[in-house]
Amino acid sequence: MDDMTPAQRHRNMQHIRSKDTQIEVILRKALWHAGIRYRKYYDTLPGKPDIVITKYKIAIFCDGEFFHGKNWNTLKEKLKSSTNSGYWLKKIDRNIHRDMEVTHEIESMGWTVLRFWGKDIKSHPENCVREVQDVISEKSKKQM
Repeated sequence: MDDMTPAQRHRNMQHIRSKDTQIEVILRKALWHAGIRYRKYYDTLPGKPDIVITKYKIAIFCDGEFFHGKNWNTLKEKLKSSTNSGYWLKKIDRNIHRDMEVTHEIESMGWTVLRFWGKDIKSHPENCVREVQDVISEKSKKQM
């Protein structure tokens, strides 16, 4: 899949952030600019959503394509020929299943879960904001 040595891969992986990632910051700025107020890393919900709009019970996850398995079947084939393929196949498969479980659990608590892919956030944050606004609008109608 790539031409990195194990040492290079290790160094690269050490620098991957789990909080305040570029995609999270982009989406938060876009939401703030649209007048949508939120909380970060709301740890009272399962899976610690990246962004939470408590007033409307909306939990938002900003998912990176690699770790959350976008186009999993294609990625899986590429990973089979990569360094440490067994580890990555197992890890990403586990992440995908955990994401589904967390989404289901949060929804069963009466919340709406939105998941955005990193590339969608980077290329069209306004579309992500519009989707959030649509959910807020729908929930506002129900509260009346």
